[in-house]
Order: sequence, then structure tokens, then C-alpha cells
Amino acid sequence: MLMKSWGRMVLLVYALIIAAPLYFVFLSAFKQPQTFFSSPLGWPKPFTLGNFASLFKEQPMWRYLLNSVEVTFGTVLLELLLGSMISYAIFRLGGKLGKVLFGLFLGGLIVPSQVNMLPIYTLAHKLGWSDQLPGLILISAAMLMPVSVFMLAGFMKLLSKEILEAGSMDGAGEWTLFTRFALPLSAPSIAATATFLFVMVWNDLLIPMLMINGKSKLTLPLAMLQFRGEFVTNYPMLLTGVVVTALPMVLLFLFLQKYFVAGITAGSLKG
Repeated sequence: MLMKSWGRMVLLVYALIIAAPLYFVFLSAFKQPQTFFSSPLGWPKPFTLGNFASLFKEQPMWRYLLNSVEVTFGTVLLELLLGSMISYAIFRLGGKLGKVLFGLFLGGLIVPSQVNMLPIYTLAHKLGWSDQLPGLILISAAMLMPVSVFMLAGFMKLLSKEILEAGSMDGAGEWTLFTRFALPLSAPSIAATATFLFVMVWNDLLIPMLMINGKSKLTLPLAMLQFRGEFVTNYPMLLTGVVVTALPMVLLFLFLQKYFVAGITAGSLKG
């Protein structure tokens, strides 16, 4: 009983730690600049929607939003397509060859993204991908491929080999086995992986900062830097942009929560 009470207390403290900055960001989005500096943690007086109106009036936020949608969906779809195919190949190969192939992708998780910045920029510049959204999609997909393979390969190992062998005996090729059996059976895990990837790509700042220069091609996280001045920063407007940027991911998680939980618990259901 005592351990349960302590556990609940720890969870409550953790929830407060998470909720405190969310409370600050959300309320600040509805404050005027003078109210923000005079009462940073207080309730907005007056409560105003002017920051949201000014944000979309003074900045091409719809353009930034569409850029983020294009980059995020393009990257995630490419990740899921290639990542699921690679993971299926690792599962089907098995043995030492499958372990070596999996180890190569696993090694990609060890190398920090910052170490690759210079060679990635040089390669993108030589290929003519700099300041191009398709180039940003390809680079982002390549950088996140180890994450996709790491997650999906673990789920693919849970597939029943007997079902695939039965399909092979009936004359099904590997592509048919992959599309008709492996993908449908892995749907919860693919949805869970997609949720992780959506959040990572949508909130990514490093790769877009490295690749994009033109203002018309900025993604939402990169566009938020425009509110940071050398001497003065418009914090209410900046935090309003943070709310606008985070809202699509919150809604996405609410819709995919069922699949996310199913994918996370998939590994505990075998046997």
C-alpha cells in the first residue's frame, strides 16, 4: 500500500513537471506583451486572441504550415515504405546475414546527427538539393532510417513464419507475402512508428536549418526563429507560434493513440 502511494506521488510530481511549462506556454499565447512581462505566470488580463490574428497576418503561416505538412508526410511515407521493406528483408534473411544488416542500421543510431552536418550539407549542395523541400525530405528520411528499421524490425520478428511459409507453398512471391501478409499483420506497429516519426520530423529544427534558406520554404519550427531578435524577442508571439506548431501533433496523437498503445504493447503479446 505504501509503495503504491509513493508511486502515485512520483507520477503526480512528474505530471506537474510536465504540465508547468505547458501551462506557461498556453497562457502566454493569450497575453499582451506588457502583461507577459509584468505577470509571466499569471492569468491573461485581458484575455486576447490578438497574437493569433497578428501571427497569421504578419507572417505567411499558412505557407509554413503547408511546408511542414509536405515535409512531414513525405518523409514519414518514404520512411515507412523503405523501413518496412528493409525490416521485412532482415526478418526473412535471418541468421548471420540478417544480424549483420540489422547491426549496420543499428550503428546509425550511435552517430550523433551533429557529426554528419558537414558531409550532409556538402552532398546536398553537390546534388542540387539545397533549399529544396524534396531534398529536405530525402535527407530527413535517410537520417531517420535507422530509427524506423530499429522499431519495425523488432515488430517484424513477431510475425508467424508458419503463415509466410504456407503462403510460399501456395505460390506467393516475396512481394505478395510482404504486401498481403506482413504489412496487414504489422499495422499497429507501423502506426506506432508513424506516430514517433511524425513528431520527430514535425518538430525537427536541425536538418531544415541546415538545408533551407529561402523564407518561402521555411517549416514551422524554423519559422519560429524569426521572432527572436538580436536585442528584443517577442515572447508572446513566439509562444503563440509554439502553440500553433504543437496543436497538429496533439490532435494526431489523440486520433492515433489506440494504434500507438497497440504497437507499444505488441511485443508483450507473443506466446
